Amino acid sequence: MTRPRAVLSWSSGKDSAWMLHVLRQQAVHDIVGLVTTINTSAERVAMHAVRTDLLMAQAAAVGLPLWPVPIPSPCSNAQYEAAMRMVIERARAAEVTVFGFGDLFLQDIRAYRERQLAGSGLTPVFPLWLSPTDVLAREMVAGGLRAYLTCVDPTQLPARFAGRSFDLVLLNELPVGIDPCGERGEFHTFAHAGPMFREALAVRVGDTVTRDGFVFADVLAAA
Repeated sequence: MTRPRAVLSWSSGKDSAWMLHVLRQQAVHDIVGLVTTINTSAERVAMHAVRTDLLMAQAAAVGLPLWPVPIPSPCSNAQYEAAMRMVIERARAAEVTVFGFGDLFLQDIRAYRERQLAGSGLTPVFPLWLSPTDVLAREMVAGGLRAYLTCVDPTQLPARFAGRSFDLVLLNELPVGIDPCGERGEFHTFAHAGPMFREALAVRVGDTVTRDGFVFADVLAAA
């Protein structure tokens, strides 16, 4: 029996990486691509600020082709939706019928994605939906996922967390009220090792900078 072809929304972070792991374990879909929005001004993954060379290395390490989606910065909602319509057209041409997202519990975000795909021929799936995030975060770490915090919102989480490893030490130090998976935008990550990778990526954390109200840690390929 032919499995439905799927693409995944790929932020380069831990949630999208774990979604890939979960879907591969379920073996229901034939995953054929990773869809990532890229800030064309900075040549980095939008919001996560991961360099495109590391994004490409990450895609190679999980064994899937990257579907880059260039967007300007700043990017209006109309520009974003136009870019995503092009993704939908490409997916339909490739006989893709499923679009996976790593969202956890924000109902408005899920509803937005469902509206955008309504009538497109692509069915949105949310493999991690409503997983208790305190349990999920520790499951990721126990399962071998390794990631660095690449972006921190200092209005929610102290700037000193930028560049930290996503591990049990960090989880135990998170202030009260911070979601363990950063689902409310407290932090974003770059996954560099885990069961979804053929091999771990050799990376290191470089400089930390503050830009546009966020604190970014620059992850680099290890020398």
